[in-house]
Amino acid sequence: MRLTRERPDPWVMLVVGVVGQIAGTVAASAPTFLIPYLHLQEGLPLARAGALASAPLIGTMLTLVLWGVVVDRFGERLAMSAGLAVAAVAVLASATTDGYVALGLWWVLLGVGAASTNSASGRLVVGWFGPERRGTAMGIRQTALPLGVGLSAVIVPPLAAGPGLVTALLVVGTVAAVATVLSALLVVDPPRPDRQVARTDGLLDNPYRRRQGLWRIHAASALLVVPQYTVWTFMLVWLIDTRGWAPVAAGALVFSAQLLGAAGRIAAGWWTDRAGSRLRPMRLVAVGAVVVMVLLGALESTSLAVTVILVASVVTVVDNGMAFTAVAEIGGPFWSGRAMGMQNTGQYLAAAAVPPGVGAIIAGPGYAWAFALVAVFPLLAVPLVPVRAERPVADR
Repeated sequence: MRLTRERPDPWVMLVVGVVGQIAGTVAASAPTFLIPYLHLQEGLPLARAGALASAPLIGTMLTLVLWGVVVDRFGERLAMSAGLAVAAVAVLASATTDGYVALGLWWVLLGVGAASTNSASGRLVVGWFGPERRGTAMGIRQTALPLGVGLSAVIVPPLAAGPGLVTALLVVGTVAAVATVLSALLVVDPPRPDRQVARTDGLLDNPYRRRQGLWRIHAASALLVVPQYTVWTFMLVWLIDTRGWAPVAAGALVFSAQLLGAAGRIAAGWWTDRAGSRLRPMRLVAVGAVVVMVLLGALESTSLAVTVILVASVVTVVDNGMAFTAVAEIGGPFWSGRAMGMQNTGQYLAAAAVPPGVGAIIAGPGYAWAFALVAVFPLLAVPLVPVRAERPVADR
């Protein structure tokens, strides 16, 4: 492997990008896994603990597009290392702060910093990998989210319950700090055309004005997030509440589902490389999401439901890498950061509506109706995927 600044090994860039994304996800997920500590040991009401835990999400949603601008204007290395540094400082500062208001503000800043890794690590993949390998590489990069959430779940709760909150936050902050140093030392910005040449070739033009494909992909992806987060959010409580599983066994199955989802993302990326298309496979996955959610609703009370929800945990997540790669390719070297920021913002907004919305349906008609009704969202996404507007591989 070559680690020169001129032409680094693309796989090294992928590893550094994945490490940065995992570190950002670990940090941003940590407050969620501190809810039991805040509620049970500190006596904070569950609603307030949940509100505190949502603070990083607020910071992330507000700044995803802004970090995309930083990536497009100043490069991936600066964006990722600066963002992770902000996240590390925010976590470490929150470990020594007094009062829940200050804690929440530091965690909002944590979300701001962690948001940088979304566009920056995505651009590393798009910039250093050719179209024939880009889908597979992006699929590997997309595994950082479930891996980061899983790692945070393993690290944070036992540290908070044992040594305490301060120790848990110090460890998470150290993870972010190490990733900051690695990003600053190893990330090499992918080559971009000269801006004068790019202006002549139209690469500086706003792709949202030239083509409608980006808006349609954003909309389809936001719709496809609904079944994904429905399964992610309610699988654990469904297993315990209606299937009678022990919490440990249910948690183990959920963790297994995360691993299967990560493997599915890599396989989906490989599929798009072989097919020479990101959007045709994405449309097929949307159809698959419709089918699996309808089946889950129909079979919810049967012994087959556990198998179906495992399948759903894979089918409903594999579109992410397809869409993210397509958005970056359409955005081009001077707009892809902002385009990926817009993509993530729409998905976060849709995901935020899932717990209260689907939860209300579960509280009423029940799980079967909730799972089946969620199938409407991928059904609406199917015609939105702009397959005919996709460019040939050679033009990407």
